[in-house]
Amino acid sequence: MEPHWLVIFGLALSLTSLGKTVLSSTHCDFPAIFNFGDSNSDTGGLSAAFGQAAAPHGESYFHGPAGRYCDGRLVIDFIAESLGLPYLNAYLDAVGSNFTHGANFATAGSTVRPQNTTLHQSGFSPFSLNVQWYQFNDFHRRTQVFLNKERVFHELLPKKEHFSRALYTFDIGQNDLTAGYFLNMSTDQVRAYVPDVLAQFRDIVKYIYGQGGRSFWIHNTGPVGCLPYILDRLKFTAAQVDKAGCATPFNDVAQYFNRKLKQVVVQLRKDLPRAAITYVDVYSVKYSLISQAKKHGFEESLRACCGHGGKYNYNMHLGCGGKIKVHGKEVLVGKPCKDPAAWINWDGVHYTQAANKWVFDQIVGGSFSDPPIPLKQACHRYS
Repeated sequence: MEPHWLVIFGLALSLTSLGKTVLSSTHCDFPAIFNFGDSNSDTGGLSAAFGQAAAPHGESYFHGPAGRYCDGRLVIDFIAESLGLPYLNAYLDAVGSNFTHGANFATAGSTVRPQNTTLHQSGFSPFSLNVQWYQFNDFHRRTQVFLNKERVFHELLPKKEHFSRALYTFDIGQNDLTAGYFLNMSTDQVRAYVPDVLAQFRDIVKYIYGQGGRSFWIHNTGPVGCLPYILDRLKFTAAQVDKAGCATPFNDVAQYFNRKLKQVVVQLRKDLPRAAITYVDVYSVKYSLISQAKKHGFEESLRACCGHGGKYNYNMHLGCGGKIKVHGKEVLVGKPCKDPAAWINWDGVHYTQAANKWVFDQIVGGSFSDPPIPLKQACHRYS
């Protein structure tokens, strides 16, 4: 190759690299968020369907119940804030809702795979991921019909083009793992059905892509073996508990789920060439927080802030806000701790607002993402 061709070739490579740099520094303009998930991102779905998450839920920020199983905001709330969007209303909540900037289809207790039990029997929501998809599909179709009817709906529903430009967020899978254990399945049996769970998850992402969705922000599942309701209910031996006090069998299955989920994401990138799919490792963030709580400014890591009794301040029969009758009068025993901001766990199952904020602060910049891009650049495809 002649020298002048070397110069031209080098210039071309530089321009290509520059183009990628410019692209990677360009913030996305997400006009809406459509979220799918479980209680980690439920902003009022289960409350609208089966009754409000009662006080003291919501006390630290909303100063009262706000549909969230938390003392305040969730990671999805901080995601919306960072993108300059209002908090997401639950799709199931008809009272006072505005869906101009998206909708939340998540409900507490949701699984990817439909469960063969009722909410009362098992605590798992009937609104599994496939149902959330049906709801989104209907929402997408009907919004366009109503936008063509009356002007008032322009102030309540997302514009047609918002569906292709929106950020689609997912945080689901944790309950699929616990469901097996609660049915007395062995660890091997739980691992065996993970591929089927993820096949159903993959299909939903493809369906949304078929509806025009292009930007996907997918959280893996957290260290469920560190949650008080697991530690209290399943009674692990000393050999099954790690230095942080977490149940190793549960966390091993969660990590297995996450490895398989990442493989699904890699394949989806090949199958959906116009999609930008970000895999977010919240497991590592949450485990770091719990195992090094004091280093990160928290006093309590495994005990519930709002609960009653036992080693973990958790009672499955008398949860946060629970009351008992004493001499004919109702007495609150499921009380919150004095300073929720110093605790990681809120009610034995969910994180406090302070912990959610800490988790969000770690993931927003892309340090725990694949590809390692910030939230605000999640519309860009990277090969």
